[in-house]
Amino acid sequence: MLELDRAQAQWETLQRHAAAAVLESRLQRAAQEDWTSVAFLADLLEAEVQERRRRSIPMQGRRARLPYPKTWEDVDFGFQPSIDRRLMEELATLGFIDRAYHVLLLGPPGVGKSHLAVALALRALQTGISAYFVTVRERVADLPHAQAELAFSRRMRQYLRPKLLIIDEMGYWPLGREEANGFFHLVNARYERGSIIITSNQNFTEWGELLGDAVLASAVLDRL
Repeated sequence: MLELDRAQAQWETLQRHAAAAVLESRLQRAAQEDWTSVAFLADLLEAEVQERRRRSIPMQGRRARLPYPKTWEDVDFGFQPSIDRRLMEELATLGFIDRAYHVLLLGPPGVGKSHLAVALALRALQTGISAYFVTVRERVADLPHAQAELAFSRRMRQYLRPKLLIIDEMGYWPLGREEANGFFHLVNARYERGSIIITSNQNFTEWGELLGDAVLASAVLDRL
C-alpha cells in the first residue's frame, strides 16, 4: 500500500488527478485480466484524457459559439415522433464527419432542428472533434462585407477550420445576390473537406427563391 500511496501522490503532483483517482481500481483490473504494462499505462492515461476532455467541454462550447448546452441525452425524441430515431442514432456515431458528409435538418419552426444540431456538435466536441456554430443572418451573410473589407480569406478560414460547421436558420431571411454567392463559396470550399449541418425551414424546392437564383441553388444543393 505504501507503494500505491506513493504512486498516487506522484500522479497528483503531476496534476494527473483522474489517473490518481482510478489507479487502485485499474491495478486490480490489470491483475485480474493479465494486462501488459503498456496496456495498463495506456488505460490509465486514457482515464486522464477523458476527464480533461470532460472538464474542457464548457470552454470548448463557448469557443464553438454553441447557443446553449444541449446534450444528445437531453434530446426528447418523443416530442417529435416523425423523427427517424434509427437515423438519428446513426448520426450520433459521428461517422458522417469522418466521411465529410453533410446533414440537412429540414422542417417548420419549433420541431427541434437547432437542438439536434447543437447536440451533435456537443457530442463532436466530447470526442475531440472541432465544431463551430453560426447562423445565416449573423455570420454567413456577412461574408460579402468581409470581402469588401479585405478580410474574406480570414473569415473563410474561420469557417473552414473546424471539422464540423453548423449553419442555423437557413431560410428565415432571404439572401441578397452577394450574400448568396458568399454562401455558395463557403459550401463549395468545404466540399469533401469538412462536414456541415444546416437547419432550414424551407424545402429544397424553395431554395431557388431563397438564394434568388435557381441555378445557384442547384449548385449549392449539388455540393451538399
